[in-house]
Amino acid sequence: MHLLVAGTIAIDDIKTPSSTRTGLMGGSAAYTAMASSFFAPTRIVGIVGKDFPEEHINTLKQRAICTDGIEHSEGESFYWSGEYHNNMDERTTHEVAVNVLEAYTPKLPASYQSSDIVVLANMSPKNQIDVREQCSAARFVVADTMDIWIQTEGKALDELLTRIDMLVINESEAKLFTQTGNLIQAGRRLLHSGPKYAIIKTGEHGALLFGPDQDFFRVGAYPLESVEDPTGAGDTFAGGMMGYLASEDRCDLEALRASLAWGTVTASFTLEAFGLEGQRAIDRDAINARMDDFKQIVGLS
Repeated sequence: MHLLVAGTIAIDDIKTPSSTRTGLMGGSAAYTAMASSFFAPTRIVGIVGKDFPEEHINTLKQRAICTDGIEHSEGESFYWSGEYHNNMDERTTHEVAVNVLEAYTPKLPASYQSSDIVVLANMSPKNQIDVREQCSAARFVVADTMDIWIQTEGKALDELLTRIDMLVINESEAKLFTQTGNLIQAGRRLLHSGPKYAIIKTGEHGALLFGPDQDFFRVGAYPLESVEDPTGAGDTFAGGMMGYLASEDRCDLEALRASLAWGTVTASFTLEAFGLEGQRAIDRDAINARMDDFKQIVGLS
């Protein structure tokens, strides 16, 4: 199945306790599309400015990602600068410049509109709805979100949730949206908002899957001795997960359960390097080998 990823494409400056890197390609769509492309044909939708390095576009093309959906603007690209602290769980955002995203309305090429699986990576709910409306025939639609949209665009987010099949959200955002500190309650409340399935990401503890009829599944994270850069790990998780579903040509509960493991294994490579370097350094064989290790660790057949 063809997979479409829509979201932000950014320039990131990242500082960790061990190093500082500038001018990296970032953004939710970039991480998600890179991950999904290991498994299935991937199309990307987003906008970049005149300052966006051509080498970053080439990185996407080298992964055979179709970039026809990237709009090029005369403005400045979306920019993020942040610093991770010693425990790598907490970070400080130094600067966010929305730039070209401020007036952006996604316009999909005609060939994109027949995509089977649509991943609405983190961006404004209004933009996510715009993309969803242009992919009316999609077989499965998943969306991510974040705290700023929960706090500032609640009405649009509520509408979005009635138009998707699955929501992916992290632990703190799930608690904020559902107004409960209990993740099981949070998962059930998310389903009552519209989607058939909900996934709550719990960082180093893995992820929780909630489905109809009280369906529940949990997968742990792949154990790593050290983390180089957490940026984009959640988006990589979603990309690996949805890419796997596209490769299996099915989106039932059994396939979704398996996809969580593939997502967490794919995300582990992002955590081990700066930005997208971890994904650039591997191929599908490396993911398969690590999945074999993960199965041994958790006792999966």
